[in-house]
Formats: sequence, C-alpha cells, structure tokens
Amino acid sequence: MSGREFFTTRTVVQALAGFRPARRTTLEEVPLDDALHRVPAADVAAAAPLPGFAKSTVDGFAVRAADTYGASEGLPSYLDLVGAVRMGVPPSVAVRPGGAVAMPTGGVLPDGADAVVMVEHTAETMPGTIEVTRPVAPLDGVVRADEDVAAGAPLVPGGRPLRAPDLGLLAAAGVTTVIVRARPRVAIVSTGDEVVPPSTGQLRPGQVRDATASALAGLVRDAGGEPTIAGIVPDDAGALETTLRKALQDSDLVVVSAGSSVGTRDETAGAVAALGEIWCHGLSIKPGKPTLLAECRSDSGDGIPLIGLPGNPLSALVVFRVIGVPLVWRLAGCSVPPPEPSVPACLTRDLPSAAGRLDVVQVSVRDGAATPIFGPSALLSVLTRADGCIVVPEPATGLPAGSQVQVMLYR
Repeated sequence: MSGREFFTTRTVVQALAGFRPARRTTLEEVPLDDALHRVPAADVAAAAPLPGFAKSTVDGFAVRAADTYGASEGLPSYLDLVGAVRMGVPPSVAVRPGGAVAMPTGGVLPDGADAVVMVEHTAETMPGTIEVTRPVAPLDGVVRADEDVAAGAPLVPGGRPLRAPDLGLLAAAGVTTVIVRARPRVAIVSTGDEVVPPSTGQLRPGQVRDATASALAGLVRDAGGEPTIAGIVPDDAGALETTLRKALQDSDLVVVSAGSSVGTRDETAGAVAALGEIWCHGLSIKPGKPTLLAECRSDSGDGIPLIGLPGNPLSALVVFRVIGVPLVWRLAGCSVPPPEPSVPACLTRDLPSAAGRLDVVQVSVRDGAATPIFGPSALLSVLTRADGCIVVPEPATGLPAGSQVQVMLYR
C-alpha cells in the first residue's frame, strides 16, 4: 500500500448505502421513564383496543342521530333530557328514541346513542327538554372504542426512536417497560505525538490539546450512544494496534480521531488492516476526504465497524455527523435515522464546488438568509459560529447566490 495515495475511494452516497455492518446492540428492558429516544427492537402491540370504550369528544348531549335530522334554528328538534353521564363511571342511563343524555368531554357514550351534539347547538327551553338546532350524523362528536388503536395493532413501530407522544400512547395502553436495543458503546481513540489531554496547562510549541474527542463524544450522545474516551496514542503502529485491539473487545463502534490522512506518519490504515478489512480509505467529501471505513474483528470474532477520521477537528466533526451519526443509530437498531432539524434559506453568495464531490459548508442563518462561514479545517471556531450547514450535492458544480437551500440546524 502506498503511503502517498488514497485507495478504494467512495462517494458519500456509496458509503451511506454500502457501508452497513451487520452488528446490532443487544436487547434490554427499560422502564418507560427511561425509554425516550431509545429504539424498540420490534413493534409493541396493543393488548386491548384504545380508548377501550366509545366516548364523547365534546361537551353536549348524547343522542340518536336520526332524531336530529332536519333540525335547524327555525325548526329545532325537541328531545327529552333523561339523565347525565358522570366522568370516570359507566352510564347509568340509556338513550331511547326521542331522548338525550347530558355528556361531558371524555364521558362514556351511553347505550342507544350514536352521536353527541355540541352544547352550542342546543338550548334548554324548559326543564327536562332540550331543543337541537343543528343535525348530527352517526359518530359525530364520538371516538370509537378502537379508534385510537385496535387490539393487536402496533402502538409504536420497531426500528424507530421513541418520541414523547409514543411514551404517552404506551402509558395509555398500560405498557410500563419496553424492550429496546442497548445504547451503542463508542470508543474514541485519539492519535498523534502532538496531541495532549485537555487538562494540559502549558502547551509546548507544536502541541495541541485533544479537542476533537470531547466534541465527538457529544455527537455520539446526541445519536443515543455511550461514548468512551479511550485515550491518546502516539504515532506508533504497534501502540495503535494494541489500543484498537483492546477497544474492539467491549465496543460496538471504534472511532479513530486523526491519523487517517495519507502521509509518511499515517499509522491508522496499517493498524486497521491488521485487525480487519478496510472498506474504503478516502471519501469524496469536503472537508474530510482522508476518511477510513473498516470492519474489524474482536477476539470473539464479532464484526466491529471502525471509522478513521481526519486530523483536523472541523473535518473530523463534519464527517462524523454525515457518516458516523447514522451508523450509531443503525447499530441501535434504527432502520431510518431521525432527520436533523432544518430550515429553508436563501444563499447570500456563490458557492463553487467540484462535480463528484459532496461539499459541506458551514453557514449562519439570519432572517431567512444563509451566509457561508469559511476558514481552515483546523479551526473549531468555524463550527461554533455556525447555525448549521448546507450540502452541495455531488453532481453539482456549485450553487449561485440567491439559491434556495435547506440548512441543517445544529442543536
């Protein structure tokens, strides 16, 4: 392998579609209070219909819809008020032809009734009699017993992170625990003789504090993973292989920060090749071309995906957001990673690009205008000043000023 050339270079589209390790995290049962954003391993089915009884959606009167046909303000229908429904208890009265029962919102629909007329369309002209000034059709103002969820139907789908409304529906069905995929364990290995811990007080010339690992850990947590900072490894092939071999034993994903650029000091590709198969070394993306994707083997024989990131912090974080975050979700059993929040905006200046390469450009967004933020890929401040990023697609040769773009927002 030449130390001066990229090999097996892929586009981002190819990487997202083709680099799909089979590994998935193990199953565990968690209480509902801890299930937000966790990924159910399979559909969770309803044991019984919801809400379980027909109920009113409005304050009004339970009636037989046929008794209101033709009603109008000029010619109302007159119905006998035969009782009222109380919340939380079954009705003690039924609706007979020509009768009506007072209903609160959420009350159980009494026998004989098939609709609820809103109180705004009624008037009590005399004690025990109401007049209806607007007709209702069957099931108006009513939720059926299985209208929310039928018995045996999925409450929530497998393979999709649980959202707050999902937890509410599960609680309504009496589900208090959920079987989900465990959070992916992501080991973050930093490399380089020049890299020192963030706690280092006084830097010597040429030294840099390890900023990338902390930022990567934040992205891993955002994607539902559990990051582990595995330390800093010098530019030594043997030391790196030893560290990677150890990280593979108790991780679902290993991320190597720095060391993947092609050069005489590049040790990552050689160490990874000794542990598994390199799927690509080089992505058609800017920033972030010197990216390595591989599948390695732990001592137990399990296939563990590995991402080798560029050394520059901005490049590393851009690539991990594009490639790594979807992979973390996939390891957790998520079939389609949740989309990033985005807003439309108008581009304020021309953006040149090269066909066949995906460009990720940082932007600030103000009053619907997206302004590119440029700077060397070694500067993290480019990211901290950005509200989000835009993507120039691989087939494009650039975007002219005034283009309508979609900005992926940073949370």
